[in-house]
Amino acid sequence: MLKAFKYRMYPTKKQEEMFFQHFGSCRFIYNWALDNKIKSYQTEGKSTSRFTLNKMLTELKVEHEWLKDVNSQSLQGATLNLENAYTKFFREKTGFPKFKSKKNPMQSFSVPQHYKVDFDDNKVYLPKIGFVKTILHRNFTGNEKTATVSRTSTGKYFISILVDDGKEVPVKSSFDESTTVGVDVGIKDFAVISNGEKVENPKYLKNSMQRLNVLHRRMSKKQKGSKNRTKAKLALSKLHEKVSNQINDFQHKLSSKLLSENQAIALETLNVEGMMKNHNLAQHIADASWSSFVSMLE
Repeated sequence: MLKAFKYRMYPTKKQEEMFFQHFGSCRFIYNWALDNKIKSYQTEGKSTSRFTLNKMLTELKVEHEWLKDVNSQSLQGATLNLENAYTKFFREKTGFPKFKSKKNPMQSFSVPQHYKVDFDDNKVYLPKIGFVKTILHRNFTGNEKTATVSRTSTGKYFISILVDDGKEVPVKSSFDESTTVGVDVGIKDFAVISNGEKVENPKYLKNSMQRLNVLHRRMSKKQKGSKNRTKAKLALSKLHEKVSNQINDFQHKLSSKLLSENQAIALETLNVEGMMKNHNLAQHIADASWSSFVSMLE
């Protein structure tokens, strides 16, 4: 069974520069591959396969020598991410893959293999980068799969390691009405359970909106490119991150409670995208974050 373990990383200044080099190079490859697939489909009626794209990477490195400074498997990981985005688009009817922007403060790159986790010294070895200080607060055993290094909008670094613990996925057990609950999500009450229980909506976003608006106005008054604007933008990002963490923590605790107490959970089908078009409801829906809650239950 696959499990993900996430840890905070503390790179040195030099390692941080290497992180950015990997972020930028992987973003470049992703956009290059997406552009190639689109043009190939327009001219030939079929998009370029991932296998062909990875073969073309060798030639691309000759043209752009700076790509050689980056872990080659991380570059191939970018084409895999694009392939997964295409698969999701066709199977789940999600949005068509978009080009990645370097202006997005949240960046990531994958490390498929050859990384090493040292629990004794709290560090992780990454190819081309070296050992990076990491707070390995939880141990794990199993076959290590892909690791993903990411940066948040507030400049924090994390590594998420996918591990196969060798255990079989539990077989779905039988259930009946006595062990099944229905859950209706809403705005006033975050959730109404069929047993009569109501879960109040904490409204973290609404409660922080006044402060968010103040910080946004402060940032907009600062000169673009100035240190003061960078500081103001960081303060705004930190508050957004705090709200996101509050919502995530609340939903994790609620979903864990529901899953531990019941064998089956019935949910209504929600057209969140359609409801978000209603400007009067959009902020309330964003505050509730129903989609992420449903994903946790699934």
